[in-house]
Amino acid sequence: MAKEDEKSSNGKISYVCKKGKGGGGCGAIYGMGLIGAAIYFIQHADSFMAGVIGIIKAIVWPALLVYKAFELLKF
Repeated sequence: MAKEDEKSSNGKISYVCKKGKGGGGCGAIYGMGLIGAAIYFIQHADSFMAGVIGIIKAIVWPALLVYKAFELLKF
């Protein structure tokens, strides 16, 4: 998302993301990860139901990754 300068009431400049002004980099990275994870899970599925569960895992893989990272770091 594009950042634009805005002066707040105390005179400091704050950066605000404006919707619809380009900069969809994070969405593209998530989308590529989603597609890659879906392909991986579907290729390793033994049945139709395992494929469906694989697609669900592909959608929520970032949350699982953060959970496992916190678990390993003992947070």
